[in-house]
Amino acid sequence: MSLDAIVQVALEDFTLDVELHVDDGELLAVLGPNGAGKTTLLHALSGLRPVDGGRIAIDATVVDDPATARFVPPEQRSVGVVFQDYLLFAHLSALDNVAFGLRARGAGRSAARARAHALLTEVGMHDKASSRPRELSGGQAQRVALARALAIEPALLLLDEPLAALDVQVRVETRHQLRDVLARFPGARILVTHDPIDALTLADRILIMEHGRVVQVGRAEDVLERPRSEYVAELAGVNLYRGRADGCHIAVGRDVVTVADDHHGDVLAVIPPHAVVLHTAPPESSARNVWPGTIAGMERYAGRVRVRLTGTLPIVAEVTVAAATDLGLVEGMQLWAAVKATEIEVHAA
Repeated sequence: MSLDAIVQVALEDFTLDVELHVDDGELLAVLGPNGAGKTTLLHALSGLRPVDGGRIAIDATVVDDPATARFVPPEQRSVGVVFQDYLLFAHLSALDNVAFGLRARGAGRSAARARAHALLTEVGMHDKASSRPRELSGGQAQRVALARALAIEPALLLLDEPLAALDVQVRVETRHQLRDVLARFPGARILVTHDPIDALTLADRILIMEHGRVVQVGRAEDVLERPRSEYVAELAGVNLYRGRADGCHIAVGRDVVTVADDHHGDVLAVIPPHAVVLHTAPPESSARNVWPGTIAGMERYAGRVRVRLTGTLPIVAEVTVAAATDLGLVEGMQLWAAVKATEIEVHAA
């Protein structure tokens, strides 16, 4: 069971134009900023919105192809969907919510309820079979919604921000449960998320969308280690600069970034925040890159402080709390950021 799709949908601000392939048993995470077209992509794959161009084939069966006027409605597609807000039927028990899809496809009541009970047991919700959605916590509702999506044994499973509505602690626990359940699902899977932790812990590959286009796709570790856009760099927590290289020098706007090796042409330079050393005066160090900047903001987390500097070359540094205290860092303060050439990674643009 696999997915092959070229999805083209005309939106108000841009045209969604995404090509993707998901193998049997593979989970592809789709990330992108708000307005990138992620939800529209899921709507097209599930049949909630016909494509204007392209072609969608699920398990080698074409379900949408404007060129041949073929369109399979949602209820006839082998697609299971877990929505962000779960959309459980308030008047039905957890058991009957899970059995609903099977009943809609013609299964008898007893058979549908038996399958639903087995799935609730699989997701750890057998003791809540008779509960109504209002009696369930967010994490419990998420697991019921997942069981409902899996009940029809879909060839394609779509998960739209399934953990977004949960608080931090519940999200951690539910993420582990979700990973275990998905590992037993044989079909193709697509997870839309804003959380890079979801992508790193659940996905085999990730696909980055911006303005309706695919900007990067690959193994999660490779994409986050080699970001090709500012959005991906922000996800990965690194500084990303696009410039033109001539030997060891990369022209980035009005600044020059010096690196350790020769490069030529359009490149991407990646600087980890922990490689940025801050000084209160122009440093007399061996660092070949020194830029002045002004502190525009600071964020503290896990014993570290992320410092955002504005200037001709905006940059984010990460220092210890003790270093921030010693330097007397405050917003509006002028500093110098120093980076060794050997600390900078360079990739072809």
